[in-house]
Amino acid sequence: MLGWTLMFFFLAIVAAIFGFLGIASTLASIAKVLFIIFVVLFIASLILGRRRTM
Repeated sequence: MLGWTLMFFFLAIVAAIFGFLGIASTLASIAKVLFIIFVVLFIASLILGRRRTM
């Protein structure tokens, strides 16, 4: 149990550092852009994949 406590304490410290430095908002913006790009690529692969199989 002490191991879990220390792990969560360490994760909380890391999350606080990212939150206080403003890195979290920048990473969230990058994640949104990457999500949109990957969704578009996924839809394109679905469309092109159906065309090739007959």
